[in-house]
Amino acid sequence: MTVTQESPRTYEVRTYGCQMNVHDSERLSGLLEDAGYVRAADGETADVVVFNTCAVRENADNRLYGNLGHLRPAKVGNPRMQIAVGGCLAQKDQGEIIRKAPWVDVVFGTHNIGSLPVLLERARVAGEAQVELKESLEVFPSTLPTKRESAYAAWVAISVGCNNTCTFCIVPSLRGKEKDRRPGDVLAEVETLVGQGVLEVTLLGQNVNTYGVEFGDRLAFGKLLRACGGVEGLERVRFTSPHPAAFTDDVIAAMAETPNVMHQLHMPLQSGSDRILKAMRRSYRAERYLGIIERVRAAMPDAAISTDIIVGFPGETEEDFQATLDVVRQSRFANAFTFQYSIRPGTPAATMDDQIPKEVVQERYERLVALQEEISWEENKKQVGRTLEVLVAEGEGRKDDATRRLSGRAPDNRLVHFAAGDETPRPGDMVTVEVTYAAPHHLVADGAVLGLRRTRAGDAWEARQGASSQGASGVMLGMPSIGRPAAAPAASVGGCPA
Repeated sequence: MTVTQESPRTYEVRTYGCQMNVHDSERLSGLLEDAGYVRAADGETADVVVFNTCAVRENADNRLYGNLGHLRPAKVGNPRMQIAVGGCLAQKDQGEIIRKAPWVDVVFGTHNIGSLPVLLERARVAGEAQVELKESLEVFPSTLPTKRESAYAAWVAISVGCNNTCTFCIVPSLRGKEKDRRPGDVLAEVETLVGQGVLEVTLLGQNVNTYGVEFGDRLAFGKLLRACGGVEGLERVRFTSPHPAAFTDDVIAAMAETPNVMHQLHMPLQSGSDRILKAMRRSYRAERYLGIIERVRAAMPDAAISTDIIVGFPGETEEDFQATLDVVRQSRFANAFTFQYSIRPGTPAATMDDQIPKEVVQERYERLVALQEEISWEENKKQVGRTLEVLVAEGEGRKDDATRRLSGRAPDNRLVHFAAGDETPRPGDMVTVEVTYAAPHHLVADGAVLGLRRTRAGDAWEARQGASSQGASGVMLGMPSIGRPAAAPAASVGGCPA
């Protein structure tokens, strides 16, 4: 399908959910640009608006239909406008979306994102909505065109789908069974990205450390981390999210012994109560989880560990909640993404007895957040006086203009705001700074920049600015941003990744 050069149609992709959705949206943008569309400028209503949805949180449906309702007048006023809905909620609701919002033109699922341009054209020609959802993956998303959001950091999917059956999570039924890429394909993509200027990659999987299950190599993930260490020019490797039940010592060794693998781990806990973990069908217990953390810190004393926690799972007692608080105290997380349990139709937990009253869940949630804030602040205060090399980021510091600072990520992924100095670094460059102040969610380095290293990634960012001044896609309700620009609000997707 082509769009005439005389009148290119504009597009916008609105993303909800985990990093996998954010990465899928890069594919959707790439597909649309490959088909001749151009990204809409900030503040402009696009000719094609694509919603890449999440189905994990309770209010996902309301958010989608509310946004669709807001767009209806714009569509009435613009006969060229088309609206498409994809992602996990589309896979779940399917034809229901057209019934509730008949002005939607296209509905596509998690397994056929590559069909979007054809479905848009088909809807335009036929004059009626097109709904196409596949039950299994058509092509691995990595084979599709990609419009990367960052010139210096990139997501690399090593697997899609999930073989677990957590009772609170609907993702396996929407993403399907785990499908793994061959290691050579993954490394080829990493090498290509590095050749384009990328300094940092984040390996993605619903359960990233079960990588290799499809081709029968239980140690494949640790081997892949080590192989990334051999990619010349790749300075930082991260991954998310591993499952504690599959976390093996060879991965810890690979993290500790591979210089460009960062000493940072995001590993979902979900609950510290063994009874609740069993009800969740999480195939590990608190002792195993704490044992992993102990071994990670023995191998990498400077490791920053973060997590996901769900409060108020059906049947959770005060004793169960206290067990979660105990694990949090022992774990000393750098930060935690905390969620109040919400019923998701289609999950086993939705029909469990002993659903917890909202006011009880809220009160427990507030206690957990207060405890973790205290721990995060104490852990960040330990960073004061340390010298860090920071990868300068774009859009990480919301108050940078007011404070006249720039922002970036330390090797352990802590957010650092720093005084720019006389020679302004570019996103993708590296600066060496000394931490002067700590807050619960960030560090500040207000002294002089001790060193500036201009990089290929900074060159790539600068070249991109000259090539395009178009606005960026919106990214909402995401996992913690890892070296990417335009950080999402601090809201993870409990249960979606691991």
